[in-house]
Amino acid sequence: MAGRVEGMVAFITGAARGQGRSHAIRLAQEGADIIAVDHCADIDTVGYAMATEEDLAETVRQVEALGRRIIATHADVRDFESLKVAVDAGVAELGRLDIVSANAGILSNGQSHELSEETWGQMIDINLSGVWRTCKAAIPHLIAGGRGGSIVLTSSVAGLRSYNGVSHYVSAKHGVVGLMKTLAQELAPHSIRVNTVNPTQVDTDMIQHDSMYRLFCPDVENPTRKDFAAASAATILLPVDWVESIDVSNAVLFLASDEARYITGVALPIDAGALTM
Repeated sequence: MAGRVEGMVAFITGAARGQGRSHAIRLAQEGADIIAVDHCADIDTVGYAMATEEDLAETVRQVEALGRRIIATHADVRDFESLKVAVDAGVAELGRLDIVSANAGILSNGQSHELSEETWGQMIDINLSGVWRTCKAAIPHLIAGGRGGSIVLTSSVAGLRSYNGVSHYVSAKHGVVGLMKTLAQELAPHSIRVNTVNPTQVDTDMIQHDSMYRLFCPDVENPTRKDFAAASAATILLPVDWVESIDVSNAVLFLASDEARYITGVALPIDAGALTM
């Protein structure tokens, strides 16, 4: 039986690990070939290690194990030319583009008046402008294909509400929702749908580190994963500590598939009820 995105090609940023790798694998399981990019280098304003070349190679291995093709390259969403080269080469090799997952992002924290110019600037440059650059590089291929398409931008519950200590992240993720709504209007004549996924905490390296533990557990001297789990669970309606990458990937797959053929301009929470708290 054909998969839900059989024969399609998906362009995914931040594909080396975490949600990006999960999206690549899930879409490949349903028949898509993948154009995968990642920066694969640390960022000095972020308090955790970023993905590595080995991580990206593992994404390639897992996609190829499913019998799908994947073109994986290094690209930085702060650099439009690197994105354009990657997607152009991928489309030339794989023949088309149907799905865009603008997933790459970072997380850091600090009170608004204490954030450095560099910390604020890098957050906006990666988490908002990087999403715009991803779309800018990909949209001409979607239009040229003449088959419509689906763009899924990774926002956050923080794109729909505020959180203390991450104003730069909240601002960027709200901006992604606004960008999505405008792109949905602009691209509708081409039958290109644009939506966001808005997860709560997702169990990846982006949240599982000391600075996030301290943000959620300010009264604990040396908070652990267990302390963070309890604090995270308190922000979520359902009886879970956080959601998993596959939960977001299933939403991306749905929005990319014909099952969502008339869904556009929507911010879709994958939040276990966090927005109702």
